[in-house]
Amino acid sequence: MNLPIVISDLVKAQNNFDSTEYANCFTEAAVVIDEGKTYNGKAEIQNWIKKANDNYKVKMKPLEYSETEQMLKAEISGSFPGSPVVLTYHYEFTNDLIQSLKIV
Repeated sequence: MNLPIVISDLVKAQNNFDSTEYANCFTEAAVVIDEGKTYNGKAEIQNWIKKANDNYKVKMKPLEYSETEQMLKAEISGSFPGSPVVLTYHYEFTNDLIQSLKIV
């Protein structure tokens, strides 16, 4: 699967539970929407993913990427009820970084 570099970096950071490298995939003013909550800016994004990693040890396995729809489907597994699940990540990019991410 041919993923943009920033998405490959995001998956690698997630699978290494590296919240700093995960946050570095985003612009300073990025927005993430996950489970009805909104996280604004790199610091909030880093805190959000660190808590998720600490609580659930989430791993990502990319299944499908659409460049035209800026969408990634990935199998998410970890120590949470219902694991594994397939989630859809909707991205917007600015200067090769993620400006917004909505996870459904």
